[in-house]
Amino acid sequence: MRPNLIGGRWVDGPRARPNINPSDLSDVIGHYAEADEAQAAAAVAAAAAAAPAWALSGPQARADALEQVAAELLARRAELGDLLAREEGKTLPEAVAEVVRAGQIFRFFAGEALRQAGDRLPSVRPGVDVEVTREPVGVVALITPWNFPIAIPAWKIAPALAWGNCVVFKPADGVPGSAWALAEVIHRAGFGPGVFNLVMGRGSRVGQVFIDHPAVDAISFTGSSATGARVLAGASARRARVQLEMGGKNPLVVLDDADLATALDCAVQGAYFSTGQRCTATSRLIVHKAILPRFTAALRERIEALVVDDARSAGTQIGPVADAAQLETDLAYIDIGRSEGAKLVCGGQRLRREREGYYLAPALFTEADPGMRLAREEIFGPVACVIAADDYAHALALANDSEFGLTAGICTTSLKHATHFKRYAQAGMVMVNVPTAGVDYHVPFGGRKASSHGPREQGRQAVEFFTTVKTAYTAA
Repeated sequence: MRPNLIGGRWVDGPRARPNINPSDLSDVIGHYAEADEAQAAAAVAAAAAAAPAWALSGPQARADALEQVAAELLARRAELGDLLAREEGKTLPEAVAEVVRAGQIFRFFAGEALRQAGDRLPSVRPGVDVEVTREPVGVVALITPWNFPIAIPAWKIAPALAWGNCVVFKPADGVPGSAWALAEVIHRAGFGPGVFNLVMGRGSRVGQVFIDHPAVDAISFTGSSATGARVLAGASARRARVQLEMGGKNPLVVLDDADLATALDCAVQGAYFSTGQRCTATSRLIVHKAILPRFTAALRERIEALVVDDARSAGTQIGPVADAAQLETDLAYIDIGRSEGAKLVCGGQRLRREREGYYLAPALFTEADPGMRLAREEIFGPVACVIAADDYAHALALANDSEFGLTAGICTTSLKHATHFKRYAQAGMVMVNVPTAGVDYHVPFGGRKASSHGPREQGRQAVEFFTTVKTAYTAA
């Protein structure tokens, strides 16, 4: 059993959970501890005990420890990428790239630990000086999803530690391997006992402790909208700070002046790479009616040529769906799309490969109506639908017609339309002639409407969530 990390000690859980390879259901990667409520509370207590000293630690010590984590992740990219692909199901090149991204994130925040800024201002009152500084929030609980099992934990853990917070970290149930490997690297990097804690286990047990515990000062959560709403309601009731990332129904507008090859690349990469299991994935293709038949035919050809197979096999472009529950959800939405009257032009069936796994042929629907569930609800799988647009104004209106607002993309050669779209697309991130999925690690990540709540993640803006402002007045 791979244990939890609580107060600087590795602690077995009362039960263990097998970690199954979605590319090969006979492959058990390992057994990982499942914490109960008592262990979750012990982790919070350990973080709270370590918080006063860590908050006063010097920036060089924090930077050095974060840099050590970064260096090891980058040095072990091949090994950790293989583990990630094996347990989550994204292709090996994507998995290695995710580990690299995690290393880059830790390196970026190692620098941020040394770049802490403040202001010294004259008061409006003679003989008084004013200082504005930032201090850590305290104990931060981090709850992460299964689709990016090392990058998303990295972009929460690294800034939390860089700015002097103590961490209790609960990864998603289905991907404990990457989380445990990351925790083991952090444990050896020089952080004191209790500064960083790993508690694997069910959200109904561990997550609820984080929501309710008075010593948890802030919660950062990435996951479903329904769970995010429960986190917000519970933690806000006791005035804890809350940050939520909850997905999207992201549009890609393709205008009649778009470069076809570019638009096809954006559509295929955005909708189907990483098996469509990205909150930034393209799920609505809003296409100008003048090019609709040509674009759809070319897109179908590209989709049908995609290689779906074992995530770690050479040449695989699309790996399996992450688990049985997600496969069931994907198949259910494909049935919903058919029943609503959309036309399934390719894919949508379960695939058989050499070893049994959760393989699904990437699906494309046409003749979709914007009111269909297929076009409104997040599916989180390799399923996209095409919606016809009369002109640019109609396309923009369709793109904004969603409760979500994470990413929005446009393919066009018109500077006028690109500029207008960047201003008026109701999304936190806008892409012009690049896929909706795929973001940099050094700039803000987040959305609008039902996609996000609270300050942005990543980049320098992450300081807004992980610190609190103090204003001090001193008589000169």
